[in-house]
Amino acid sequence: MDEHLTQAVATLAVAMIVAIAARRVKLPYTVGLVIVGAVLTLTKPDFGPHLTHEFIFDLILPPLLFEAALSLSWRELLRDSVPLLTLAGLGTLISAGAVTAACVTLLGWPLPSAAVFGALIAATDPVAIIAMFKDNEVKGRLRLLVESESLLNDGAAAVLFVMALAWAEGHGAGQGAGDIAVTLGRIVLGGVAVGALVGGGAIVIAMGTAEHLVEAALTTIAAFGSFFVAEHFEVSGVLATVTAGLMMGNLGLLREDNRSYLSYKGREFVHAFWEFAAFVANSMVFLMIGVDVASTPFSDYGLALVLSVIGIVLAARALTVYPLSALFLPTRWRISWGEQHVLWWGGLRGALGLALALSLPDSLPHRDVMVAATFAVVAFSIVVQGLTMPPLLRALGFVTDGR
Repeated sequence: MDEHLTQAVATLAVAMIVAIAARRVKLPYTVGLVIVGAVLTLTKPDFGPHLTHEFIFDLILPPLLFEAALSLSWRELLRDSVPLLTLAGLGTLISAGAVTAACVTLLGWPLPSAAVFGALIAATDPVAIIAMFKDNEVKGRLRLLVESESLLNDGAAAVLFVMALAWAEGHGAGQGAGDIAVTLGRIVLGGVAVGALVGGGAIVIAMGTAEHLVEAALTTIAAFGSFFVAEHFEVSGVLATVTAGLMMGNLGLLREDNRSYLSYKGREFVHAFWEFAAFVANSMVFLMIGVDVASTPFSDYGLALVLSVIGIVLAARALTVYPLSALFLPTRWRISWGEQHVLWWGGLRGALGLALALSLPDSLPHRDVMVAATFAVVAFSIVVQGLTMPPLLRALGFVTDGR
């Protein structure tokens, strides 16, 4: 216990130093964390704890998903619900299908393993993109599109992964289209229902107090409680936490004082509390990503495989964004070409994809290859795409050098 606690404190201390240094050299914070984590591992192989499925799912995802959902207005979500649901729903299926087909035909992977990888790598990471947007002060519809699509995409990819893994392990063998639809509906609607019940319950209790510490504690219970309850009943924990966050944000933080269930002090404190919680979780996970990327034996699988997987994932994302966005060009939901470029290049991969990859059973063929490929895609997206996103935003006119 003492050793784990010491490692956690040391990791957090390093992350804070990186945060200060990154601001001074104008380096994206998340990119700096990954690079420093990799360098530390190369110079000190036993540095820091390593990522596990349980660590990401139990400690990292709930606060990051909840904090991201807190600031999303459902009025704005409803306004762009058609393109968002199309990109997050149909788009996830297209992306996963394209990756699956490419891995089977180009890399020779067995279909079950390729399908599982296609599902888990379809999960884009709202954490990395939100942090990047905050650094560059990106606001307006572009930020809504990218953040919301990424957040909803996570829920869709997590559901698809569960079903793909069940099929790959033979648990879904013999199921017809009706059975699959019922299972899908149970996972999705069950997750939303759990999030609504837990979030609604926390709101009802919070209405009986004006103590800001209690109000913050209730949001914490809602964030983690919705996730754990949903996972216990084998429905989507991601969708549960997102739903709870949307409810508590729109009925509290985003409402006028006289209509919010939170006190004025509570709104200020809850906002600051979750900003801090997300910052700490962000700091830990991105530094640890760098640690694990540097310790992953990519040479065992060859540079050709790594580059091929990265190219496949980028191509699959393009097949998702551009054709689906083109459907809305003549409508009121038009997504401009510049916004499409950002949606494509900003589809970073991160914590959720890694958590899903690390949860793969050892018995699954190509399991180690898929984990290594996931780390390669995540490292590329965070470092290369993360570093080039600010110049892209400037070139497209979404930000200026003077902000």
